[in-house]
Amino acid sequence: MTREVYINETNCITPLGFDVDSNIEAILRGDSGIQLHQDISLMPNPFYASVIADEKIKSAFEKISTDTKYSRLEKMIILALEPMIKNSGVELNLKTAFILSTTKGNVTALRNDSEESFQNAHLDVLAQNIANFFGFKTTPIVVSNACVSGILAISVAKRMIQSELYDTIFVVAGDEVSEFVLSGFNAFQAMSDLPCKPYSKNRTGVSLGEATAAVLVSAEARNAKIKVIGDSSINDANHISGPSRTGEGLFRSIQNAMKEAKINSNQIDYISAHGTATPFNDEMEAIALNRLDLQNVPVNSLKGFYGHTLGASGLLETVIAIESANRNILFESKGFDEIGVSEKINVIQKNEEANIEIFLKTASGFGGCNTAVVFEKMK
Repeated sequence: MTREVYINETNCITPLGFDVDSNIEAILRGDSGIQLHQDISLMPNPFYASVIADEKIKSAFEKISTDTKYSRLEKMIILALEPMIKNSGVELNLKTAFILSTTKGNVTALRNDSEESFQNAHLDVLAQNIANFFGFKTTPIVVSNACVSGILAISVAKRMIQSELYDTIFVVAGDEVSEFVLSGFNAFQAMSDLPCKPYSKNRTGVSLGEATAAVLVSAEARNAKIKVIGDSSINDANHISGPSRTGEGLFRSIQNAMKEAKINSNQIDYISAHGTATPFNDEMEAIALNRLDLQNVPVNSLKGFYGHTLGASGLLETVIAIESANRNILFESKGFDEIGVSEKINVIQKNEEANIEIFLKTASGFGGCNTAVVFEKMK
């Protein structure tokens, strides 16, 4: 019999707050972390992004450690994990794994031209630094697959627990707004000149953001918040940066995840979608959802609150979606106004109460990667 897989603890560090409750309160108020920034060390021109104040990170980290060797991103990751590890009571033995999800990690280390900085930019070094801080006994696992990384990490954790390699897995995801990331998206002409507007007619691109999020995935149902009941990740190999025009990879990912979960389209109560607000991504998602007869299911993008947090986005949005399910509230898709995709989808326009038993989280990314995971609320 296949092992059941649960999410027992969650946490997140974002511009809207340094725990889950403060983030939910901000979302319910309609607050957004996206602000206009003018920092010539990052971009020559003003830009909209969701950025955490350095002083907030510094002061929060000083409460748990006086060590000054950690990078800004490492501090954010440690802050996301620390209360979870402490509260869970899980022993960090050989049956407890640690998965880190990120796209760019400590890429800012490359500003310094030295061998040490070059080594610090390696993702395995970042992961090991975090593992050493907490005393994990197992070798850390890095998941870095463009912008599906955060939700793919849950999929990887699920399969490892089902295969009985581990009993518990701490999963953390993080990325920060950096000169490297900003210049890259700007070169694609993919950055919005205003706060992003997912699925809207006048959307012009992404707003970037930064965050860390963490979950405890285990085979233990005690104190579980949610059950992970299906997953799939399909690469449609369409283009290095452009999604499949038919949504093929996302279509197959959702189809496979639903098949494993043994559910049909009528049983999904809510979809937390990727919704980057780029013309091609949002259109592709709408097409894929219609192909699966999911066009009437309430759907949102949280990018209007957080910006696109890259490798953290899938995990952060899962943490918020779990709260959505457990509180039976559909959160608005902030920034949305007039539908701007060719196929009908049911975009959530205001916070509203709803019974949420099963929800779907999706993500898509550069290189044709797509991931879908189905979650069920604990009875």
